[in-house]
Amino acid sequence: MKKTTISSLIGLLLSAPVFAATTSIYADNVVVTASRIPEARTNVIGDFSVISRQDIERAGQSTLAELLQTQPGVEIESNGGIGSLSNIRLRGTNIQSVVVLIDGMRVSSAANGLTNFSQVVLDQIDRIEILRGAASSLYGSDAIGGVIQIFTKQGAQGNRVSATAGYGSNDTKQASANLSGAVNDTRYSLGVASVESNGISALKVRTGLDSDRDSFRNMSFNGSITQKIADGHEVGLQLFTNEGHINLDGNNFPAYQNNKQQIIAINSQNKLTDFWLSNLKFGESIDTANAVGSYGVSDTRSKQRQIYWQNQFTLPVGKLLLAYDRVEDIVKSTTKYSVNDRTNNGYVASYQVNNDQHAFNLALREDNNSQFGSHTTGNIKYAFSFADFWRISGSYGTAFRAPTFNDLYWPYQDYGSWGSFEGNSQLKPETSRNKEIALAYDQGHHRLSATIFENEIKNLIVGSQGLFNDSPINIGNATILGLTVAYEGWFSNFHLRANADFQDPSNDDVPGKILARRSKEHGAIWLGQSWGDWEIGSEVIASGMRFNDADNQIKLAGYTLVNMTAKYKINSDWALNARLNNLLDKDYALASYASVYSPTDPAFNTIGTNLFVSLTYSPSF
Repeated sequence: MKKTTISSLIGLLLSAPVFAATTSIYADNVVVTASRIPEARTNVIGDFSVISRQDIERAGQSTLAELLQTQPGVEIESNGGIGSLSNIRLRGTNIQSVVVLIDGMRVSSAANGLTNFSQVVLDQIDRIEILRGAASSLYGSDAIGGVIQIFTKQGAQGNRVSATAGYGSNDTKQASANLSGAVNDTRYSLGVASVESNGISALKVRTGLDSDRDSFRNMSFNGSITQKIADGHEVGLQLFTNEGHINLDGNNFPAYQNNKQQIIAINSQNKLTDFWLSNLKFGESIDTANAVGSYGVSDTRSKQRQIYWQNQFTLPVGKLLLAYDRVEDIVKSTTKYSVNDRTNNGYVASYQVNNDQHAFNLALREDNNSQFGSHTTGNIKYAFSFADFWRISGSYGTAFRAPTFNDLYWPYQDYGSWGSFEGNSQLKPETSRNKEIALAYDQGHHRLSATIFENEIKNLIVGSQGLFNDSPINIGNATILGLTVAYEGWFSNFHLRANADFQDPSNDDVPGKILARRSKEHGAIWLGQSWGDWEIGSEVIASGMRFNDADNQIKLAGYTLVNMTAKYKINSDWALNARLNNLLDKDYALASYASVYSPTDPAFNTIGTNLFVSLTYSPSF
């Protein structure tokens, strides 16, 4: 990029009143995603989780999907082993009903609404925040189930260097390096990571399908630079990119897919007065998929151009947030969509107050979508601290989700014995009403919460959640009633974390039927112990039975996984980590091709017992 271009961009940013939370470094007791402004976790009204960098290192997970499936409200769907499409459901909603952000930028594909978590390397992540429940009043379309925000590593005072290399089962190799710090008024961060694996075959059964292992490789890079212009004023540039290749099972035909994800954004943040903070951020996220297989070659490139302008006002009583955001979706593909672009403009107003025992939050948002018109969403929350460390809260919120381009405009394609698929241009947006009540205890070393929720979804889109289902349709009503219980505690050298979800994801149009690929119960427990230079952890993840299809004919059996972790601190600079997954070699499936029309089609495979060992160098200066 030419120097004059950079100067012009910086000049444009400085010409607007701006401040942002997205490029700052926050302590683990500060939450950003729940209200779009930083607040103490004890003040947050809502059901949320924070995964710190320390949590990531302590758990020793080798993939982001493995980490997320241990969190409350999260269910994983995977189309094979490492590198295969891994996505999540949050509180039993559709996999497209979760807003996924990386440093404040939307990253889900504009074509299909999916986020491939397999391509995001854990070593590039500083922290993750998960907000459960309707959040369209702050984040617009798709936030019916909630929001997941990933914060990458950022620069701070003091130079930091780290490098990790690891090897594991299925010839899995991983290496990463990070450099961050500050020079005078300039903060910077650079990170690079590489993952390779021979993988496993995606399909459990070989019926004329390519039976080789589905190897995977991925390269990723993240970088940021922030320049302080004056006290309270700075500009920053952010870049995140990954590029992967995975071999696929095909019909006696070599098949593969190349994926690329890229985010570039420019941010300016300014403190205009003692009570006015403002932020302007603009950029774009790009998702590219090139697939070669039995049915030919497919190239899809989706782009989301994004602008966020956020203003935070500290009032004599409470805080006021006024924000505007614009997202332009553009899809270019060898698949000829009848419509390939749309724009959404959102206007947000939020007010929150914390006063002694009482806390209150009100948020309203107006979205103007070029395809589906105006949608007004809101959220009202109240919390009462009735005793030391104890609080009860309640909330009511509305949300909506616009259908994806694949849902609407995918042209008719015949897949032989696996049926056909075609978009449905008559689809209506999903809308929801979410009610919840929660009891929480937070004493610092012990945190306990119990949340009861009911999410009523109108015009739920079904039929497109499997790979080759019939055309997607709206069903009239669905209700997801659930209870989430979570606990985290520290006992001397022990650390315990446990959660359980109980839910009834009902298809109200067909009494007695539950929504596909949702279990009625799932949970996780993790116990870690440290002594001397050693940290040992054990983990159990369990899920009940699910149905793979809307007719509730094809069962996916429940499962229990046992995992182990170990960390040995060799000295102040070096550490050795090991993770043993699926210790009992449980054979299970998270998704399947099978349907009532083809019940013998194979399920997607999952990895049996596997070991990953890594060595980390992180010197202290």
